[in-house]
Amino acid sequence: MAEAIANSASLERDARALHAGDPVRPGEIAIGVIIGRTSEFFDFFVYAIASVLVFPQVIFPFVDRITGTLYSFALFPLAFLARPIGTQIFMAIDRRHGRGTKLTIALFLLGTSTVSVGFLPSYASVGIASALILAALRVGQGIALGGAWDGLASLLALNAPANRRGWYAMVPQLGAPLGLIVASGLFAFFVGTLGVDDFMSWGWRYPFFVAFAINVVALFARLRIVVTPQYTELFKARELTPSRVTATVKAQWRNIVIGAFAPLASFALFHMVTVFPLSWVALFTQESITRFLFIEMIGAAFGVAAIVASGMLADRIGRRAVLGYTAAAIAAFSGFAPQLLDAGGAGEATYMVLGFILLGLSFGQSSGAVTNNFPKRARYTGAALTSDLAWLFGAGFAPFAALILADKFGLIAAGGYLLSGAIGTLVALALNSELARRLD
Repeated sequence: MAEAIANSASLERDARALHAGDPVRPGEIAIGVIIGRTSEFFDFFVYAIASVLVFPQVIFPFVDRITGTLYSFALFPLAFLARPIGTQIFMAIDRRHGRGTKLTIALFLLGTSTVSVGFLPSYASVGIASALILAALRVGQGIALGGAWDGLASLLALNAPANRRGWYAMVPQLGAPLGLIVASGLFAFFVGTLGVDDFMSWGWRYPFFVAFAINVVALFARLRIVVTPQYTELFKARELTPSRVTATVKAQWRNIVIGAFAPLASFALFHMVTVFPLSWVALFTQESITRFLFIEMIGAAFGVAAIVASGMLADRIGRRAVLGYTAAAIAAFSGFAPQLLDAGGAGEATYMVLGFILLGLSFGQSSGAVTNNFPKRARYTGAALTSDLAWLFGAGFAPFAALILADKFGLIAAGGYLLSGAIGTLVALALNSELARRLD
């Protein structure tokens, strides 16, 4: 730990020296947020895509492909279960050593855990130990993601003009579709240009190697902001400082729970248009994986546009209204759209484009649902914990639940999981009048 802190201090000095005398402009907060979130989601999606295309055959070859994919998806939520633990560990580091140290250690842990997956031995080499190693690395990713919370999204929201809060709330969310586009593009390239044997032997490992390089770039982009004196003072002025996790939970448990359920529809939809469709196409259709990855990239591009549109809509009609209307639309989508995945290429494209548009509109305002729900003294830690729980409840088990429901009862049953998320959002918005007032 002492060595990690020393290395962090060195990186912070380098970040300051690189831009000495060059004041940070407000727009750079947004750039830092987008770069940081894109790197995190890239790591996330590289693992998610490999969970469908690689791990069932490399780590679980002793069972059929459907069972192997379910085993792979059973490891998937470990990162979401570990995130709150990471939040608690790294909030303590933040209080003692500062935000820059916390961020440096967290991103190095994230990059190391992700790139180590690229060196993962197969079941043929080490037996069941390969699954245990993968599980440990997945937990490492989750702990690191809990520590990667930098408060920049909250800072953006708090410094937004009253009539532009929706616009600023959507900025951090752009990292998700951008990360997916890069991850899908890399896998599409290797799947499309390599033979099956070469891809399964070594080709799938390269996207994990790329992740570490992207994390280093993202680290400097974020340190450029968080260690700069004027932004350190701005964090303090806005009282975006870490509070103790246990004290925050004790005092703000109601806000944390309601805040976690308010964006549930978008978080449930998140994996229903990213990981689950890829697993269905790979397991139950004869469609080209490369082609579907390109469809996913096109859908993600629509998602980028929809996220931007969500900011404009929220500033016009209110963030609560956007969350409520999109939750209702997601509920309707859950009743018919999953069946489109069995309707050939045109059906798949329709499902993905419609799904990503709804995801962008709802997910674009999901960060706004957690930022203003806390008093200043608890906002930094409370927002981090709320985000952790929202991902856990809404997204962590989605690939496993959707696949097992679809396998046993058909695609329409997978929509039931999505419907439950939409209902959770509508109930949370209806019951919490205080949250409703703050979101408008």
